Amino acid sequence: MTELKITDLVVGEGKEAVKGALITTHYRGQLQDGTQFDSSYDRGKPFQCVIGTGRVIKGWDQGIVGMKVGGKRKLEVPSELAYGERAMGNAIPANSDLTFEIELLEVLTRDE
Repeated sequence: MTELKITDLVVGEGKEAVKGALITTHYRGQLQDGTQFDSSYDRGKPFQCVIGTGRVIKGWDQGIVGMKVGGKRKLEVPSELAYGERAMGNAIPANSDLTFEIELLEVLTRDE
């Protein structure tokens, strides 16, 4: 895989995620063989981050901007837009392409 592949599973109708917004998501992350390495659903707690500013992997920064609240999106992230040559503990080997299913729950921008 050489480039980010974005597939909208459900198109949201709420507020759009823009660069610098604080987003709240539920997500599931898998390796290419289908092994799940992380899930906010399993933790029972949504994940919050600022998007588009380098605080998360590039695949998320590029793949979530433009998504709308209520939407679900599948991101197929090549390793260079994920963790590259770094392994992340025992869960994610180096040079891994990753797949995420992301549900956008909330978008907060600075003007709110």
